[in-house]
Order: sequence, then structure tokens, then C-alpha cells
Amino acid sequence: MSLFGLKFGKKKLKEEERQLQANNRDFNLQFEYANNSIKTSKYNFFTFLPLNLFEQFQRIANAYFLFLLILQLIPQISSLAWFTTVVPLVLVLAVSGVKDAIDDFNRHKSDKHVNNRPVQVLINGMLKDEKWMNVQVGDIIKLENNNFVTADLLLLSSSEPHSLTYIETAELDGETNLKVKQALTVTAELGEDLQKLTEFNGPDTKLMQNSGKTTFKRTSIDRLMNVLVLVIFAFLALMCLILAIGNGIWEYDTGYYFQVYLPWAEGVNSAPYSGFLMFWSYVIILNTVVPISLYVSVEIIRLGNSFYIDWDRKMYYPLNDTPAQARTTTLNEELGQIKYIFSDKTGTLTQNIMCFNKCSINGKSYGDVYDTSGQRIEINENTEKVDFSYNQLADPKFAFYDHSLVEAVKLSDVPTHRFFRLLSLCHTVMPEEKKEGNLVYQAQSPDEGALVTAARNFGFVFRARTPETITVVEMGETKIYKLLAILDFNNVRKRMSVIVRSPEGDLTLYCKGADTILYELLHSSCESLKEETTEHLNEFAGEGLRTLVVAYKNLDEDYFQDWIRRHHEASTALEGREDKLSELYEEIEKDLMLLGATAIEDKLQDGVPQTIETLAKANIKIWVLTGDKQEDKLLGLSFIVSEAKLQLLGIRPETAMNIGYSCNLLYDDMDDVFVIDGSTSDDVLNELRNARKKMKPDSFLDSDELNIQFEKSSKKPKILPDEQANGVYGLVITGHSLISQSSKNKPRWMSRDLHGDMQGCLMPSSCVNLVILLFDTSAALSGYISQSSCCANPAVVNPKCKPVAAHIGVGISGQEGMQAVLSSDFSFAQFRYLQRLLLVHGRWSYIRMCKFLKYFFYKNFAFTLVHFWYGFFSGFSAQTVYDEWFITLYNLVYTSLPVLGMSLFDQDVDDRWSMLFPQLYVPGQQNLYFNKIVFVKCMLQGIYSSLILFFIPYGAMYNTMRSDGKAIADYQSFALMAQTCLLIVVSVQIGLDTSYWTVVNQFFIWGSLSVYFAITFTMYSDGMYMIFTASFPFVGTARNTLSQPNVWLAIFLSITLCVLPVVGFRFLKTQLKPTPSDKVLLKIKEAKKRPPPPSPKRRLRRTSTRRSGYAFSHQHGFGALIMSGRNMRPKSPFGTTGTFSPNSDKYKHKGL
Repeated sequence: MSLFGLKFGKKKLKEEERQLQANNRDFNLQFEYANNSIKTSKYNFFTFLPLNLFEQFQRIANAYFLFLLILQLIPQISSLAWFTTVVPLVLVLAVSGVKDAIDDFNRHKSDKHVNNRPVQVLINGMLKDEKWMNVQVGDIIKLENNNFVTADLLLLSSSEPHSLTYIETAELDGETNLKVKQALTVTAELGEDLQKLTEFNGPDTKLMQNSGKTTFKRTSIDRLMNVLVLVIFAFLALMCLILAIGNGIWEYDTGYYFQVYLPWAEGVNSAPYSGFLMFWSYVIILNTVVPISLYVSVEIIRLGNSFYIDWDRKMYYPLNDTPAQARTTTLNEELGQIKYIFSDKTGTLTQNIMCFNKCSINGKSYGDVYDTSGQRIEINENTEKVDFSYNQLADPKFAFYDHSLVEAVKLSDVPTHRFFRLLSLCHTVMPEEKKEGNLVYQAQSPDEGALVTAARNFGFVFRARTPETITVVEMGETKIYKLLAILDFNNVRKRMSVIVRSPEGDLTLYCKGADTILYELLHSSCESLKEETTEHLNEFAGEGLRTLVVAYKNLDEDYFQDWIRRHHEASTALEGREDKLSELYEEIEKDLMLLGATAIEDKLQDGVPQTIETLAKANIKIWVLTGDKQEDKLLGLSFIVSEAKLQLLGIRPETAMNIGYSCNLLYDDMDDVFVIDGSTSDDVLNELRNARKKMKPDSFLDSDELNIQFEKSSKKPKILPDEQANGVYGLVITGHSLISQSSKNKPRWMSRDLHGDMQGCLMPSSCVNLVILLFDTSAALSGYISQSSCCANPAVVNPKCKPVAAHIGVGISGQEGMQAVLSSDFSFAQFRYLQRLLLVHGRWSYIRMCKFLKYFFYKNFAFTLVHFWYGFFSGFSAQTVYDEWFITLYNLVYTSLPVLGMSLFDQDVDDRWSMLFPQLYVPGQQNLYFNKIVFVKCMLQGIYSSLILFFIPYGAMYNTMRSDGKAIADYQSFALMAQTCLLIVVSVQIGLDTSYWTVVNQFFIWGSLSVYFAITFTMYSDGMYMIFTASFPFVGTARNTLSQPNVWLAIFLSITLCVLPVVGFRFLKTQLKPTPSDKVLLKIKEAKKRPPPPSPKRRLRRTSTRRSGYAFSHQHGFGALIMSGRNMRPKSPFGTTGTFSPNSDKYKHKGL
């Protein structure tokens, strides 16, 4: 049952089967299936207050202060008024509650948006508009093109032939490849409209079932604070124990004899019992050493720094009106400590838009543009495009700049025509032409779509297909080719072929695929052309283009008839079908004639190489994840060992190297590049050892530090030191080699044979294991950047998932893949904004949080420990030094705004210098600005300041007379002087900690001091005493004490003694032992005096012979689906008519 949103009752049993009747809600409702309403929010109107309070009191600090409040209600131990704890506690709970309410309100809005999407549902025999949230299990719904699907559905029928439908999952995984689904045979004829039966709703859907429970992410500073709070609790208990023992001894030796003057409290009959009660009294008094306002201040700081990310105009992408967004407010400072980045490639580093960029035909390269002097010029937006206006079927969005290629087409150059004819025939693209001339291609991969579109624009328009034919408009002449066979693509063959019969009766095999494969199948007469094409391929690959080689073969009629007979037998074989077909494919795909090569550009986003280069200077290592149809493979890694770079990229070394060169990860100045492609674990281990031996010849000596540490037996994971290589090296490793070695020798191969800081590219299906392996050998923070889906269980929902071990998820809101944004902690539109997110916002947030914590702990130790010293002079009686109102307002009013001002506005350098000097990011990675040692220093500084703040006022007040001869050596005057000294000292300290002064900082610091004096003179006035006599006993103290020169002299002395050691220590440390950050800041200070020189740009060169293996991918078996005709529409009425010709106004038609 459900009560106020809380669920009680029996645990839901695992469902083994599901019974339902289509379009029968009454029958289906009896099984109490879940409705389709999505709920990600935590609270409702009735449950917010109890649930939120319950969650907040699970925090140790809040529960601790509630315990203190209970203690203060006990008269025997209450040493402070109740409001000193209630006011701060209520304020903290209120601020945190408002923040949680806002967050949950946003979740309610998101749920409402999804739940209220419209859908057509068949109800009582009629289609009615309904909301997705009201869809029930068993409902029949109608979907149209580009509709969202927010339930698990069973396809009943479709308007497509044979009830096929094409699903685009870009919202989930960032891929535009279409997935083919087919309806059940028994329901396929129900109708032409796409209709589906709802099987699983809402929380029962795959996505919701596998989304898992949202984990609460804590920053490293949060985890450190938890440890420090426990240390502070122990320190508090120790101080209270010392004071309680002191009270017991004092009461036994002295207090027992003064009971007439200082009677014991009611119920106290012995010195030990008095000491026991005083222990709890001092717990109340000294509780400010664990300030409750610390946590609410941290939340405010994080919220403010999140707004800076949202408001940053330099991270706003105007083309699609997308600002950066901080989707969580708890991880800002973690952005300043990142060591490893795991990034998706498609749509994240690239635009996921494939463009036909260049080609090589019969030994001539096309695509480059030259000026009149023959010099190659860079293509930009002002470069003249090829005019395809003569072609009425051309795609207006297609752009090409080399006019010589279209001239070759118009001149009827035979190899050029054959090249584009191949591109228009050898594919599995499906055309759609609802209006004459308005062609839309549905391609399984964007690469294939780009190739067919290129052929279309150059005059070879793929217009229609049937299971037996392909219709192409060649230079205005419509030709129908008979499709005889499709030799399908798979990851082993790395190629696909088609066999067609031309209208003239010629039998031809057209093939395209990876150069490393097709080169082995070429006729011996192609050697010279092969060399020329290889040079072009090297140039294309050097620019990061995705390359394919294309070839053809004229077939003999008798041989083909025999081959097609054997092909039919193999395709119908019950055993060994795939092996038999593969042998036949290998047989016929021999002695091919080379035509040339294509080069497809998956355009990198603007600034990707510069961003990666900048992040590398910040000592951040990048792993690039990229998808492939092969399962359980890794596309590679890249290592950096100290100053020597080890780059490792690729499932296919050539593909990985293309990515590396285009992204500035690899360059020709490297000393060597190692290729690891062993098929067994031992082979891989030997290859890695050989590579390591060349990079560091003495690395296998017994005296090597790494070997010494590795040989030490320990059950705990080891954090091994980085090695110094003797140069800059590249390492390319296949995914199979990586997995076989890591699964057997985890983590030995990574930590001993090639230990270092890791970067690179890997396949998502193995990313979780690799991330965990990485953290077994190195303690570092990681972030995941993706345009694809982020999920908790990568094996179930989606092959592209966020590693569960990643600390931060970042989504790129690009062309598609919005599911990543919805699952991310931060999002923005372009990869280049990542450097600003980390180097500016992340670093600032980390520095601000560290400064805040150091100052906060210091000021509260200085504030609280004065009570401790005072205990030795007050008979350990739990008497407070300060006025109770000062205790209440110290953290909430007097010192809250200055520290918030520093924590929200401070910056050691501005954003421009942060980007120019990425080395400033390194201290955050090393956790230098706040750690246990820094905390101990703050603690010692607080103890030292508390000694000064107690004994200087105590000495100044001891037996002191006013100028008129009256004594001012009383408790109230001492308390006022001590608290005034304290507030001025901590205000000066925050001034020393502030690097960037603004009007806000000035206002907060001077304003807080002004408010203190205003409140003090008001509360200590005669009027307040007469109105609230019991609450304001310090009548006249302010005007009597603060009017004395010796008091101000003592205040000045206190300030000097507290601040001077800090200033001296910082100065000497900067001069004698500067940190790397100090050195960079000195460079910046010098550079500010003159304009910074332009940063040198490294010229990327590419001479390697390795190229991208292939640039297309689709489902194995799709060729057979086309040949079966099960995915074919009725023949287009426009498919057999030509509409243009660049050479003639007369149209021709040729059939079979």
C-alpha cells in the first residue's frame, strides 16, 4: 500500500511471465501492472518536511547539534542559553531544505514534461490523443515519424513493407545508425500505420529498470572533511576531559571549602560527579569547534560557483542556443582535481557529421584547392564551392570545392564514371522519394550516406531499389541494374561487394573496404596505381580522414552461373553456412581492378586539438572511448610517463593513430612508436616488456625503484611511482591484446611492465573493468565526457555507458545523444568548453573551497580555544568568555559574509591567465591546497592565535584603572575586549587570504565590522537593559571599555602578534621554497607588464603508412534483408524517370 508516497507491504515478486490482452484495459488492470508515469522526484507536498528532516539529521553534524540542544535543556549542565544552538540549527536546516525543495521541484518539472508528451491510443475502436503517462499495459498506440517512445513496445504492424520499422536511438547512445525492427508475422497485416502494443510501462521499462539507484557523489574534500570532523570530535572530547578532570580536582581541593560562597548545583554531592557534569557543560561551550554553519556555507559556495558555470558566456554556443549547465551543485571543486578524462569520440570530439572530403581516382587526387601559382590553399567559408545547379537531383547541402572533379565527370572520363557508379551501386542505403526530385537516403551508417550522396551530386543518382534491381540516374540517363548478389560486410571481411548486371548485359563485381584487405585482392597489373593511391591514402589519413579503397571486377558469365549455384547451396546449408559463404566470397573477390579511394571526414569540433593539448599541459590524461561493432574490444589507450609521452590508441592501430594525430596526441617528433598486437597473453607481455626496455634500459634491474616496490608483498593496492623514460614514445595496442593481457595479469602488466599515467581510447563494453583497474594502481579523480547514454549497468541498457567508477559525468549536448546530458553532472555544447570548465571554473572552485575551509577552521579554533584557556582561570566552571549573543552571532552574522565573499569571488589569476598557464591546475591534482597537513597547520595557527587572544586582553585588563581612576578589570570588560580582538584579527586574516579584491569583498569585511560595533553598542545600551534586563546584562560595557586608549593598544598588539608570523612565513616560503604554482604566478606577474606573445603552434605532419581500416559499419546480414525484399516499399513513381543531363537535353531510358 502507499501512504503519502511511502510504500509499505510485501516485496514485489520477480515476474516470470506477463499476461495481457490487447486493447482490453479491464482485463489488464486486474494484474496491477505499473502505470507509465515516470517519477524521479523524491518528495511530494506531504512527505517533504518529514523525509527531508530525516535525511538532514542523518548528517552527523546536524544530529550532533540536535544532541547539544537536548543537553542544553538539562539545567544541571546547561551553560549556554538555548537560542545559541537553536537559531543556527534552524537556519541551517531551512537553507538546506530550500535547496532540496528547489532541486526536487526541477525533477518534478522534468517528470511532468516527459509524462505529458502526446501519443495516439486506440480506445473503443477510435484513435484518441492521450498523454504517455496515461498509457496502460496492453494499449495499442499509433506512432508516426520522429515520435518519441517512452515505453517498452511490441511492434504489431507498420506502413513500411513487410512491417519493418527503423529506430533511431541517438537520444540514448549518440549514434545515428538505424536499427531495423520487424513486426510479428501474425500481426503484420493489421494496418499500414505504425502500431505498437504496450508491454512494459514506467518503472518496468528497460531503461528505468537498468538506470539503477542514483548514487550520491561525494567529493574528495567531502570525504576528507568527514575524517577531519571525527578528528575534531576526538579533540573536543579530549579538551572536555581535561577541563572536567580539572574541575573535579579544583572542586575537591578548593571548591568544597567555598560552598557557602559558590554552592554546588542541586543534586551534586561530590567533586567527581561535578567533573562529570562539567564534561557535558564544556561539550556545549566548545561545540563551536565543529561549526554547524560550515555545511550550509559549503552548500552556498557550491551553489554560487554552479551559477558561474550557467552564466558563463564564453561557454555559450549560439548556433543551437545552448549554454553550459551545472546539473549538480556538489561537485564543483572536484573539477579542479581531475587527473583522468574518459571521453567518447563520436559526437563528442567530432561533430558526427560525415562529409565526402577527398578522393583518389585512377592515380589522381581530388579535393584540394590550388591558386593560380599552383600553391595549395586552405579551404574556408569564402572558398568557392562547386556549382551543382545543373543537377536537379543534387543535394543542396552537399559541398565540394575541387572543380576539376566535376569537369572530369562532365568530360565522361571512364575511370571517374566507373568510380561514382560503384559508389551509387555498392551499398545498403534505402531511398525515399515522396516528392519528385526530393530524395532522402536512410543509411545504416552516416559514412555510407555520405558516399551515396557524393555520387548523387556528381551525376550518379541512386534513386530506387527492389530486391532484384537498383535504379541509378547516370548523367541524366536512367539505368536499371539487376542486383544479383550482395556479399555482406562484417568485421572479419572489412569489405562489402555487390554483383550487378548492367542494362548492356555486363556482369560486374563492385567492392569497397579497408585498404589493408583490398590491397591483398588486387590484380598484379595494379601495382603502379596501387603505389600512387597509397600516397594519397597517406595524405588523407594524415588529415584524420576515414578512408576506403574501391575496386571492381568484370565477371565471366559461365563462371558466375556456376558460382551463383554454389552460393545458393551454401546459403541454404544447415551446417557451416557462414564458413561456406565466406569461402565463396573469398573465391570471387580476387584479381580486383583498383579504381581509387574515398576519404570521409568526421569533422572534429572546433578547438579539439588545442583543447587536448592544453589539458595535456595541465597533466590531465585523456582516454577516448569509441564504438565498434566488435564486442569486448578496446580502441586503445595512451600513456604519459613523466615528461616522456607514451601514446596508445586503437583497436585498429591505424584508426587510433588518425585520431591521435588529428587531436594533437601524436606527432612525428616521437622517438619511436611501438605496436602491440599479440594474440596471447604471453605474447603481449613480451612485447610490452621489450617496449619498456627500449624506453628505459635499466628498468629490469633489481635496483630499479619500481621493481623494489613491486616485489614487496602486500595485500593492499599499491600506488607506484611514475617512471622516467629516455624520450618521447608512442604505443599502439589492439583491443584484443589489451583485454587478454589485463584479464590475466591485472594489474601487473599495467603497473610493472608499463606503469605510467594513462590516456587514450577504449571500447565502452570493457571500460568499467579498465577504470577499476586504473584505480587499483593509481589514486586519482576521473571524469567521463560523452554525448551518449550514461548508465549504471553498461552490460544491459546501452553499449556506451558512463564508467561506474567515474567521479564526474559531462554531457555534450550536440547533434544527438541527449540522454547523456540528462544523466550528466555538467553539460555544454562543444568539447572545447571542457578546458574552461576545468582550468577556470574547476580550479577557481577548488581554490575557493580550500581557502574557505582553511579560514573557517582557523577562525573557529581561535574562537573556541579561548574558552579552553579561560577554564584554567575560572575554576573550570564552564563559564563562557564571550557574551552569549556574540557566541550566537559570530558564525551567522559577524564572520559569515566575508568568508562567503572570498569563497565566491576570489581568484588568484583571471580566466585568461588560467588558460594560458594550464600548469596552475597541477596543485589541485596533487591536493596541495587542503589536506591533513594543511589542516594541522590551521589548527596550530588557531591554537597560537587563541593564546594571544586570551592572554593579551587578560594581561591588559589585569589590575587596570581607567583614566578617571575607576577600575575596569571586570569580567564584562574582559569579554568585550577579547571578542573585539578576535573579530578584528580574523577580519585581517581574511584580508590576507583574499587575492582578488572587489567592491563586494570590501563591503562584506568593513560591513561586518560595522555591524558588530553597531550591535554591540545597541545591546550594551541602557535602553536594551531596561527592556530586556535578563537577556542583556552587559549594560554600559561598550562605551566604558572601548573609550580607553590602552584597550585599543592591546587590540593592536593582539593583531600584530597574530598576523605577523603568518605574513613572515608566507614571504619566506615564497622566496626560499617556491612551489611550481608560485613560479607560474611570478611569470604571470612579469607577463602582465607586457603583452603575452602568441602561443607557438606545432605544425602537424603525417608520414606514417597506417590508415583507417574502413569507414563504414552496419549490421551483418542487412544485405540479405535487402535481397529478400522484406524491407522494400512499393516502387516509386519517380524512380524510372530522368530529370537532368549536363550534356544533353534528350532523356534516354534503358532497361534490362
